[in-house]
Amino acid sequence: MNKKILSHILSLLLLPLTTGILSAQSRSFELGKWLEIENSILKNLYSSYVDTIPTERMMKAGITAMLEELDPYTIYVPEEDNEDFEMMISKSYGGIGAIIHKSVGKYVVINEPYEGSPAVKAGLECGDEIIEVDGYPVLNLTAKESTARMKGKPGSKVVFKVKKVRSGKICNITVTRERIHLPDILYAGMYNDTTGYILQTGFTQGVAKALKENIVALKKKGMKHLVYDLRGNGGGMMSEAIDIVGLFVPKGSLVVTAKAFGKSNTVEYKTLYEPLDTRLPLTVLIDSGSASASEIVSGALQDMDRAVIAGKRSYGKGLVQHVVPLAYDGQLKITVAKYYTPSGRCVQAIDYSRRNEDGSVGQIPDSLTHEFRTASGRIVRDGGGITPDIELEGNNYSRLTYSLVLNGVIDDYAMHYVQSHASLPEPEKFSLSDETFEDFVAFAKDKKFDYRSSAVALLDQVREAVRKDGMEESVGSTLKELEDALKLDKEAFLRLKKAEIIPFIEEELTVRYHFQAAGVKIRLKYDEQLKRLFSHH
Repeated sequence: MNKKILSHILSLLLLPLTTGILSAQSRSFELGKWLEIENSILKNLYSSYVDTIPTERMMKAGITAMLEELDPYTIYVPEEDNEDFEMMISKSYGGIGAIIHKSVGKYVVINEPYEGSPAVKAGLECGDEIIEVDGYPVLNLTAKESTARMKGKPGSKVVFKVKKVRSGKICNITVTRERIHLPDILYAGMYNDTTGYILQTGFTQGVAKALKENIVALKKKGMKHLVYDLRGNGGGMMSEAIDIVGLFVPKGSLVVTAKAFGKSNTVEYKTLYEPLDTRLPLTVLIDSGSASASEIVSGALQDMDRAVIAGKRSYGKGLVQHVVPLAYDGQLKITVAKYYTPSGRCVQAIDYSRRNEDGSVGQIPDSLTHEFRTASGRIVRDGGGITPDIELEGNNYSRLTYSLVLNGVIDDYAMHYVQSHASLPEPEKFSLSDETFEDFVAFAKDKKFDYRSSAVALLDQVREAVRKDGMEESVGSTLKELEDALKLDKEAFLRLKKAEIIPFIEEELTVRYHFQAAGVKIRLKYDEQLKRLFSHH
């Protein structure tokens, strides 16, 4: 062979290797350069700066700012935040199993004990006030400090001095701590005679097994169609997402492909086990809060034409994170890859720094997206999130209702109600009476919250703009007339929005007496998306 031709062939073969080496060398050079610059700056600061150097605060701020230049999910977790981080990742901790309410200068109040928790077993109930924890007064502690004293190693005991909610009796209650794991399957039941409904809130270890068990149980109750609700599910472990897809598709099916830095760092993830049921009609519900593992599941099932995806477009998080231990017991949650659905779509939003107010992906022109094909040839697109096959409008709430919820007015009323009512009917039999709603109105009228309507809030913005433009004299009387026409006092506005406020009150009261799963039953009763879904069938 001609030496010139041989030399050309060898150069082509070595080109990818050489490019990779040069790229790695370039990254190493840049890193070394900036480490040297940073080291020089710090040396000069320590030798010459006029005041004391706030080292810890300055370095933490520097690390945070540095990582913010990457993506929202690559973060540094210092040692003191490890426990909260572990809780966020695993949804488990050693404790008594209850949500508490605590303000400085007030006692700890049991807000929501979890069903079957150590708190419930020991006799603690919603509304009980904790005065002391192991003899230590909690009055002047913060919520975080109080929680830290209540948590502990599973099997250890903690003694509470408690003021009982209705009797006012003060007694000591001993609780044996357990490993508390908040279940990812919040509710599983029959929506109607033939349709099962499962609400899943996360993807921590074991959720695929739990989902399988619930599907088997629902099939015994006559389920012929499953509605699998991933709305608001922010994701979790990719391995659990793969196993969940594997319940519905043949063993060995491609679920997701992860692509890391460098073209050669691509890994395909396929289902590992025999499926539970490849024919069960399946509808997956998603919304703007469905992210990460939720998008792996919904995207894979959509690409395989195995499920109907319904709801609103998902969040658009197509990134994979690993947790890396660091010096001094810190941790780095680092984005290591992007993931792609079986059709080749990356669900990561094109620009994750620009989102709607609810966190969802903004409208993306088709010119910036690409077409992909499902197993049956249907067109699907990338560019941000999973677009449902059936778009479903959800419940629309007024500004007033959002304000009641966000300011904790309905939550506070539930605690007020508990103090004078020993029981509440089961969710199937419970409906808020007119008398109870009027009691809520009387309670809420004395609370501080923004009760302006959207129209009045907009009018306030117009009035401010008119003032800035110096037009008050010419349009002031017109604005005053409009203001008078729109004006409603707090009580009148609450009564006007009674129909949309009642479901929130019913749910908050129900979870106080019958726990979270019962609250889901109330939510289902008023779920407009589900009603619209069944109108399609």
